[in-house]
Amino acid sequence: MTTAVVVGSGPNGLAAAVRLAQEGVRVRVLEARETIGGGTRSGERTLPGLIHDDCSAFHPTGVASPFLRSLALEEYGLRWLWCEAELAHPLDSGAAGVLWRDVDRTAAHLPPSDGRTWRRVFGPLSSRFDRLADDVLGPPLHVPASPLALAGFGAQALLPAPWTAGRWRGERARALFGGAAAHAFSSLRTPFSSAIGLMLIAAGHAHGWPVAEGGSQAITTAMARLLERLGGAVETGVEVLDLGQLDRPDLVLLDTGPQAAARILGDRLPHRTARAYRRYRYGPAAFKVDLAVEGGIPWTDEHCRTAGTVHLGGTFEEVVAAEEAVFRGRMPRRPFVLVGQQYLADPSRSAGDLHPLYAYAHVPHGYRGDATEPVLDQIERFAPGFRRRVRARHVRTVAGLRADNANQVGGDITGGANTVRQLVLRPRPALDPYATGVPGVYLCSAATPPGAGVHGMAGFHAAQSALRHLAKR
Repeated sequence: MTTAVVVGSGPNGLAAAVRLAQEGVRVRVLEARETIGGGTRSGERTLPGLIHDDCSAFHPTGVASPFLRSLALEEYGLRWLWCEAELAHPLDSGAAGVLWRDVDRTAAHLPPSDGRTWRRVFGPLSSRFDRLADDVLGPPLHVPASPLALAGFGAQALLPAPWTAGRWRGERARALFGGAAAHAFSSLRTPFSSAIGLMLIAAGHAHGWPVAEGGSQAITTAMARLLERLGGAVETGVEVLDLGQLDRPDLVLLDTGPQAAARILGDRLPHRTARAYRRYRYGPAAFKVDLAVEGGIPWTDEHCRTAGTVHLGGTFEEVVAAEEAVFRGRMPRRPFVLVGQQYLADPSRSAGDLHPLYAYAHVPHGYRGDATEPVLDQIERFAPGFRRRVRARHVRTVAGLRADNANQVGGDITGGANTVRQLVLRPRPALDPYATGVPGVYLCSAATPPGAGVHGMAGFHAAQSALRHLAKR
């Protein structure tokens, strides 16, 4: 029987393992930590009974993923839950831009001219989102299933974010788009910086930004259960430092960053690949603060009290300036902060009137300072009296993120810098970006196309590449 080892149990590693097991390959997944999941782990971080997500929290690409949708993970315990509003972006005026699943409701909350523009931009994108996702999340080289839709999206995605934001006059629409675009962890003044904002908002209208009941850990737990049903196995507490540790499997798939892959493969890597992997760039970092809050957050804008995600950064221009500073290695006084109120959709994460609050700030790569107070200041800015409700906190510094998850190099939670070059040619220029050049060994992490997100598509495509290799033997 053909054998395979997958190193790393994040969503991509497990997706790769499941895909191989579907084809009759005997698969072992080796995870260095004692719990599986990589960036999708969850647990008690502040007070007993409060469940916090370690990294990934909201999953628009999870429900939209062509591969995850095909797995029927609901049969293995996964249940998606939605808040009333997907996203809110408050302003100092007391108003907020709000994203609902309903495009018309979102547009109606904006000034009339901005609402009409919102419908023109996101109505078509959301109505054909599933076809678009098949192409955007597809392998780098493929015949598009919907070439016209992909071309239309590509023309808009190519633009710098300020050009796209210029389509709206009011601050609410501009800020709502800017906060979504900031998920790129990059400069918003460069080409392609509109892409992630357009995709996330379109996904929000098409599928929402759901959470997994019980914590994001439920996603990878369901995937592991499916893998076991297919005959695969997951072993925790096994750190792979060298390919020689493995018992000569037919295939090896690495759910690791390129630099870690270079260390594991050592002199086996072709020189050109090794050089590309070692030069792979990582982007800005996250600084994580988990809080136990009594009674929830007293947001000034009432819609923020119903939103799963709240973006804190002020106006579009403030968000752009803060992201530019972080991209250039400078810590802004008011960083962009993402707040997660998953408990609004999933009350099982709370304990009575004590609720888990998820927050992180964008900070420079490798940041050594303490961003706790800037995070709390940004929340207090839009929710006066918030600090008085905090009962406990758990801080995860940039160094702490890296220590907890080896793939989060320098605190980068997106798997690599979203520069123009790496958006198009990650992790290196190659016809098959998953192949390492070592026979039978493939890279399947977020450093490979289509990049970050709990969608499993990088793992799926890497497994497809490995299966093609087997077919040629």
